[in-house]
Amino acid sequence: MTQSETVPTDAGEARVTWYAGTEPGAVLALGHGAGGGVEARDLQALAAALPDRGVTVALVEQPWRVAGKKVAPAPKTLDTGWRGLWPVLARPGLPVIAGGRSAGARVACRTGRELGAAAVLALSFPLHPPGRPERSRAEELLGTGLPTLVVQGGNDPFGRPGEFPEGPYRLVEIPYGDHGFALPKRAPLGPDDARELLVDAVAEWIVSLR
Repeated sequence: MTQSETVPTDAGEARVTWYAGTEPGAVLALGHGAGGGVEARDLQALAAALPDRGVTVALVEQPWRVAGKKVAPAPKTLDTGWRGLWPVLARPGLPVIAGGRSAGARVACRTGRELGAAAVLALSFPLHPPGRPERSRAEELLGTGLPTLVVQGGNDPFGRPGEFPEGPYRLVEIPYGDHGFALPKRAPLGPDDARELLVDAVAEWIVSLR
């Protein structure tokens, strides 16, 4: 069962679409990236699969996306929007895991602890801009102060798994995957295999938090 609601924030109106879990033990809140919305394949895969595994999924659309704008605002504004809708995410009274893909993962890392999140899920964390490894954003990931799972494509130009520093987080690789977890034709894995790897890794990690 899905249900959408509009949430006013200091950055504008955001939207939350709920995918209710069966006897849920947690809420997984997922924000989108700067180049797309909640239609991203990884967000949709988790929203489709996790409710049957006891997790309510909340897909969050930032105000800029709801307003129909094409370009994401500065990180500070993204954080403002996320903070403003947090009370709605916490309303079911369950532990909330802050998560997202790309820019959404950065928001979750930066704000999770202050908002009282139980953990952080970072999908396709943009460790650095493509071709610019010197502009590392590792501090955001290393500073969550919470149990953190990173799911990263093996060929992600924003940071391949081998580029990530050691730290207090778990990293799962989707072999051959790019920033959107798409696979090249030559890959021995198919899209269904990648989806299964993603869903199983996230589901097992959430169980380990309980």
